[in-house]
Amino acid sequence: MEKIKVAVLVSGGGTNLGALIAAERDGIIRSGTISLVISNKVGAYALERARVAGIEAITVTKAECGSQEAFENRLIEELRSHGIELIVLAGFMSILSERFTSLFRDRIINVHPSLIPSFCGKGFYGLRVHEAALEYGVKVTGATVHYVNEIPDGGKIIMQKSVEIREGDTPEILQKRVMQEAEWIILPEACEKVSKILLGKRGMKD
Repeated sequence: MEKIKVAVLVSGGGTNLGALIAAERDGIIRSGTISLVISNKVGAYALERARVAGIEAITVTKAECGSQEAFENRLIEELRSHGIELIVLAGFMSILSERFTSLFRDRIINVHPSLIPSFCGKGFYGLRVHEAALEYGVKVTGATVHYVNEIPDGGKIIMQKSVEIREGDTPEILQKRVMQEAEWIILPEACEKVSKILLGKRGMKD
């Protein structure tokens, strides 16, 4: 069966990457295949996860490239040379420019650890999102998978899943529950959904 080639962009431990790899193995992701993992941080554990799974893994850093433009040019070069059709941002801690996102319009998806439009946009990443949810006193949070455009967390929503906030939650406890009960479920499902759409578009071109 024809499949969409997927690249996963990471910066850290790669727990969401792990969920994607498991989902492909278990047949949840059927229309796409993870062909490349790119980290913008040297030594990120996500690279090891990829290698163990037999997926090509490379590092591209802004420091090594010298500028945002050169960094993005190198990413584009790697994505094109590997024939990548879908980009999944899974804990990728680098904002991509409008030039980059418009080049891959409707082909980049991201997972964010809140129910957008709450606790999202510039400055809302990692534990900060969960700290804000607890400070505000919301009773329900969750995760969102959305298309990526030039506005941080501003692209069209693909999927959301809610997670209950419990008495005594700390940002760390909440972060873990949102990952387990939402992110690791909807990111693979959204990857399959978008891969299927892209396969359909590819078929129309043929």
